[in-house]
Amino acid sequence: MADLQLHIEYKNLPNKVLMSAMTILFPVWAIFIPASLGLFIGHVMRNPAEIPLHVTILGCVSLIVSVLAFLGLTAYAEDKYIHISKNGIAFPLSFLRILRAGRNRGWTDLTNVELIDYGQSDKSNLIALGFNSGELVPLRTTCIKKQDLEQLLMAIELWATNCKRSPQLISYQNDLQNSHSSSKKGYTQMWEEELGRRFTNTVFIPLEPDNTLQNGRFKIIRQLAFGGLSAIYLAQMNDLDLVVLKEAVVPKNAEKQKQEEAEEHLVREAKFLKQLDHANITHVLDHFFEDGRHYLVLQYLNGQDLRQYVKQNGRVPQEKTIEWAITISDVLTYLHSQQPPIIHRDLTPDNLILTNKGDIVLIDFGAANQFLGAATGTIIGKQAYIPAEQLRGKAVLQSDIYALGCTINYLLTGQDPIPLAIAHPAGILDDIDPALDEIVAKCTAFEPEDRYKNIAEVGQALKELSAKFKANTPIAIEASSG
Repeated sequence: MADLQLHIEYKNLPNKVLMSAMTILFPVWAIFIPASLGLFIGHVMRNPAEIPLHVTILGCVSLIVSVLAFLGLTAYAEDKYIHISKNGIAFPLSFLRILRAGRNRGWTDLTNVELIDYGQSDKSNLIALGFNSGELVPLRTTCIKKQDLEQLLMAIELWATNCKRSPQLISYQNDLQNSHSSSKKGYTQMWEEELGRRFTNTVFIPLEPDNTLQNGRFKIIRQLAFGGLSAIYLAQMNDLDLVVLKEAVVPKNAEKQKQEEAEEHLVREAKFLKQLDHANITHVLDHFFEDGRHYLVLQYLNGQDLRQYVKQNGRVPQEKTIEWAITISDVLTYLHSQQPPIIHRDLTPDNLILTNKGDIVLIDFGAANQFLGAATGTIIGKQAYIPAEQLRGKAVLQSDIYALGCTINYLLTGQDPIPLAIAHPAGILDDIDPALDEIVAKCTAFEPEDRYKNIAEVGQALKELSAKFKANTPIAIEASSG
């Protein structure tokens, strides 16, 4: 897949006026002046002594310069696109008066982006791009289509990782994402294409059934999941017990130093995860390395993941969703309290198992996946559950809070949330409690600092809401026979 490129039309008034003028004057500069030049040269050739040489030269040069000037002005007016790619941003020719050093800028040149709102009307909104050369490029929001504007801001978020964005701009971007449903298709498409591009450098072929590992200690029964740089298998250990094998590979085309770092961290994380002891976390039984691949041996659980559950049974009632979310928040509290803290990075309905006993158990760990991502430039996790900072490779504890909010949204609605948008299940279903909708929205806020401070706060909010639901639940009293 080719690298993501955007071509955003910038319709400013001066260019519109100039282009209209060039269109009106087209017969003059495209037909009349060239025809006049031809007639003038023909007349001079027929009567060489009639017109002085310097007049002939001046006349020809003037007519030629006039045509070239009109052509240049037309090209200037027609150049109305801002071109964006992973390498940087290229502005139209009309910005050359501001960008003295040329129209192209790399993302590392962009130092800050601000929204300038004069408080009069939307027409006075400006997005100001500041570069390290001291140049400030103003873009009027009314000169860019809403969908293109959303994608421009996403590109800045995605590629200009060292750029400072003002709170006003972040708020404006959030409003764009949540207010213009017509732009979601293009916005999500951009998101998916970029993630797809990041996976193009990985080549990974999973194991087939009946393959054996460690001299027959493990026999592959079937593949459970596959994606990116890893696969998950159901396997039999020592011809007796069923276990789950999580397989990960560091591609050989990665930089040698990063490859070595990733392999070192995979081993370290595997040893660390073996020490975890929580009733709602699948146990890591062992780890080993074979044929250039790393393996985690995980406890096998009888049950189904929450995505399968929702597909078979429909959306989950609010009370049950809250109960499960409290369990998940307790698990994340345990992980985040480890030294060093464990950020799961891949919390989705697919990685949560409802066992046959009715327990919610977290499976699979994204802790080691971050190092694979650093080595290959890939992003680990289901697209709709990845917050912006994790996309940039800067996952924090609040990143798991974002994924939890997205998971709650899925359980309530049966739909994956829109990527990088604040989730509001009440906007999909009328019967969602406003307090629960508010919890989900706060969990999925665009910026980490706008979410809950820590996972314990989420758990407390859910427990308080659970108590409210239980208090409002009617108690059935069986009438006694008299």
